[in-house]
Amino acid sequence: MKKFLTLILVAAMTLSLVACGSKKESKKFTMGIDPEYPPFSYMGDDGSYTGFDVEICKAVCEKLGYEFNVFEVNWDEKLVQLDANECDCVWAGMTILDSMKEAGYTLSAPYYSNTQVLLVKEDSGIASSADVAGKDVAVMLGTSGDELLNTDLKDLADTFNNVITCDSFLKCFTELGGGAVDAVFVDYPVAASYAKENAGYKIIDENYGAEEYGIAFRAADKELCAEIEKAVAELVADGTYAKIAEKYPDIIDNLVFLR
Repeated sequence: MKKFLTLILVAAMTLSLVACGSKKESKKFTMGIDPEYPPFSYMGDDGSYTGFDVEICKAVCEKLGYEFNVFEVNWDEKLVQLDANECDCVWAGMTILDSMKEAGYTLSAPYYSNTQVLLVKEDSGIASSADVAGKDVAVMLGTSGDELLNTDLKDLADTFNNVITCDSFLKCFTELGGGAVDAVFVDYPVAASYAKENAGYKIIDENYGAEEYGIAFRAADKELCAEIEKAVAELVADGTYAKIAEKYPDIIDNLVFLR
């Protein structure tokens, strides 16, 4: 009888181990975002992350069977945090820079064409960049706008009284709203989103620094990048990509995959 019970116990343990071994754990995929970057990535009214990039990443994870996670990056330290494995990619309206290519990061194909603009108050009397001469301008630290004002657009920056760097776009807009600065140098879609949601602001009809958004992965993650790109291509093909884009009309015309 004892021998029989032992055999039953062994069989039960074997079946349990087989069952555990056959259950495949889903891969966790963590996207690094700027949580204050509408309409690409931001905190929704319900307290959850949303935005065009977030929704596309969620759809990609669903297609691949990945567990979707979000990590809020410090934008000025985003690549350091990526290298430290705090996220699997940086995917939040991130400009593809030559410095990233030179550093060896794996970069996705561009998916959005962007420009920099100046956002001002409607009653400021500012109609062009010439009117910003001698005035204070805010820009977010670590952004392509910040880099442009220190390189290709330094001549423009030199006409300003001060260039004030903030660690988020929200702080830039707060400075503008409070009168601490006269303009914000910012990505067009962010400026358009803010002006749409907040009365009393306008975008100067001048564009600076054409650039493209992409997704950054670590150098060794070329296969992961290819896998994500393939899933995005499938979302484009089946109409999911366009359906999500329709929720964000301010950016739809500049989405590369919908041209």
